[in-house]
Amino acid sequence: MSTKGRTTQRLDKVLSNLGFGSRAELKKMAKQGSIVVNGTVMKDPGKHVDPYTDIIEFEGETIQYREYVYIMLHKPPGVVSATEDLRDRTVLDLLDKDYLVFEPFPVGRLDKDTEGLLLLTNDGKLAHELLSPRKHIPKTYEAIVEGRVGEEDARLFAAGVTLDDGYATMPAELVIHSYEERDDGVILSRISLTIHEGKFHQVKRMFEAVGKKVVYLKRVSMGELRLDKSLEIGTYRELTEEELALIGRTASL
Repeated sequence: MSTKGRTTQRLDKVLSNLGFGSRAELKKMAKQGSIVVNGTVMKDPGKHVDPYTDIIEFEGETIQYREYVYIMLHKPPGVVSATEDLRDRTVLDLLDKDYLVFEPFPVGRLDKDTEGLLLLTNDGKLAHELLSPRKHIPKTYEAIVEGRVGEEDARLFAAGVTLDDGYATMPAELVIHSYEERDDGVILSRISLTIHEGKFHQVKRMFEAVGKKVVYLKRVSMGELRLDKSLEIGTYRELTEEELALIGRTASL
């Protein structure tokens, strides 16, 4: 990362942002000799440092500073895409406290009963870029739908359908994978759908517009970022360098 235009930061701010303690606690630890910068014990945590180039040690451990975190979560059903909720568990409740100090938030949302790819970050600029209605970032879902989804549905979706509130959707790409019959005789269709906007309950409402009901929904991609197939429901990991490049970021940010 280029250092051009970058300003230094107070040492205690750097450490508190990484969850090493409050400024008051860090002041005490500094007096005890717990903080070392470039080989020198730092008694005054108010001194300014460059966290990207200075070597900062806390209680004998070299810290790795970063401003942003980028987390891929395989969101489980029953968890809400929010930073707080009075009734339900949120996606932040799934994260380790070491990540919570960065104050991440979900980029967009998935319905409570929907599973799949959810990106969590504290990079507000990236969130704006990915969610901007003008960008029309494609999002692909896998779904199980009650009823036989056919080529006529694919044609209607390709032209755009009108939702219950009168909104006409952008063209969407519907792929039909297979059919199976439920014990009660109802035909279930396994499909993939790629949409280019993010209206409330959009996938479900699109199928309702053609007389069908979504009974299972999973988001598998957002732009070029795809859900890691090995990531079990409810688990998460940080994005790889390759994945960061797909969203226009680098590991050194």
